[in-house]
Amino acid sequence: MKTYIVGGAVRDELLGLPVQDHDHVVVGATPDDMIARGFTPVGKDFPVFLHPVTHEEYALARTERKTAPGYKGFVFHAEPDITLEQDLVRRDLTINAMARGEDGAIVDPFGGQRDLQAQVFRHVSEAFAEDPVRILRVARFAARFTQFTVAPETNALMRRMVDAGEVDALVPERVWQELARGLMERQPSRMFQVLRDCGALERILPELNVLWGVPQPAPHHPEIDTGAHVMMVVDYAARRGYGLPIRCAALLHDLGKGATDPQHWPKHLGHEALSVKLVEQVCRRLKIPNECRDLAVMTAREHGNVARALELRPNTIVTLLERCDAFRKPQRFIDLLHACECDQRGRTGFEDQPFPQEDCLRDALRAAQAVNAGDVARRHVDQPQRIPEAVHAARVDAVRNVKRGTAGGAASGMD
Repeated sequence: MKTYIVGGAVRDELLGLPVQDHDHVVVGATPDDMIARGFTPVGKDFPVFLHPVTHEEYALARTERKTAPGYKGFVFHAEPDITLEQDLVRRDLTINAMARGEDGAIVDPFGGQRDLQAQVFRHVSEAFAEDPVRILRVARFAARFTQFTVAPETNALMRRMVDAGEVDALVPERVWQELARGLMERQPSRMFQVLRDCGALERILPELNVLWGVPQPAPHHPEIDTGAHVMMVVDYAARRGYGLPIRCAALLHDLGKGATDPQHWPKHLGHEALSVKLVEQVCRRLKIPNECRDLAVMTAREHGNVARALELRPNTIVTLLERCDAFRKPQRFIDLLHACECDQRGRTGFEDQPFPQEDCLRDALRAAQAVNAGDVARRHVDQPQRIPEAVHAARVDAVRNVKRGTAGGAASGMD
């Protein structure tokens, strides 16, 4: 019985990166051998065990055979005579098909160290084509390892997989899981570039894929192309370290521009309403969590209003706050402002431009929050039907007052 550390731990160690988790492969053992040594079985599809002390995962060396479309259509075979190389050859990329023995020696039968040095993602064998999740994983790795490129033969293989319909067999939850992980990497745009290059983005996110080639008006959008703009927006969100809901909102906020009438391009009048419908459609299909969905819908609907915040009248601002449920969920409204900041700064030459709209709406929210709705209600106890209107009016007065106290407020039409 021999044990090896395999996969990402070896890769990251060779790259000088922190190692988060250790995965182990055991050669020459049976499930009974593992249990006899105090390991706890946890694997459902194939034998995986938890170490009795470290609780790290130890999997028996295995081979697998494709039996049905999709990423679940496999039969696994784990026996003591399965070699380490037989196990590694079934892995996705050469950089993930290395192992380190108990003596510290690196086992690298497929040139993983060479490809690490060359900064290339290359598939280990044709077995790559049997699992469509691997396309998503390669794309996600591209967002993390931003200097790496996909080997031409690997991109060609992924395209053949897309053409064969393998991507269509992916379940929505798994697609979202991989996309969400990629969105949280250093440069999410690289994930979508890889998916576009092999044709997978058209199958899993056609609403996003159509944005490339859709023009936008200059000088407000010097980058012109809507797809390029969205990638700049999501990368800006990553640079700011924003959480997944904001990054998801940044990704989906402009979907409607791909559905406006091409005769009216580069203007996209009414694209916000179209974006809302498409965001809801994507979120239903991929089963995106409610927290991400709600912020993405709100950002699609309101990003134009937030961009015009300095010109909005107090009544319009309070109506915006109420529509966004900002008094019950103020943090989500702040997240909306962050997503809109990404939209404004995700443009060529706009990356470091001021975004005074955020301060404007934050000040307005604080002023409106300071209104004591209970006191207002008590003043209208004889006319309860007027209470919502009276609370709204008091909030408008509070916002008007704070705007008058801001330099240039009156000159901006705030009265």
